[in-house]
Amino acid sequence: MCINNNEKIIPSGLVLSLERKQPSKRSKVQVHRLTCSRKRFEEEVEKDMELKNLKLYLENQGIIEENEKLRKKASLLHQENLALMYELQKKFSSTLVHKH
Repeated sequence: MCINNNEKIIPSGLVLSLERKQPSKRSKVQVHRLTCSRKRFEEEVEKDMELKNLKLYLENQGIIEENEKLRKKASLLHQENLALMYELQKKFSSTLVHKH
């Protein structure tokens, strides 16, 4: 077992440190800095996520608007198709009637 110069072995076999261990002011400052850095990092991540969310929301709104335009156009084309089919059936039925 290794002991440094600041420790002494007492008869019971326990190791006793001759220096008092006090929390250093430096470590408190480092912890505070780390905490502040973490908070700033978390705030930046949150702002970044909010910005990405806003961009996606706006992109989604644009897609929804485009989808609505296409739906209206499809509906008009469907109505036009039905009208043309009606006209075609009318011509076929009149042609068949005149041939017989």
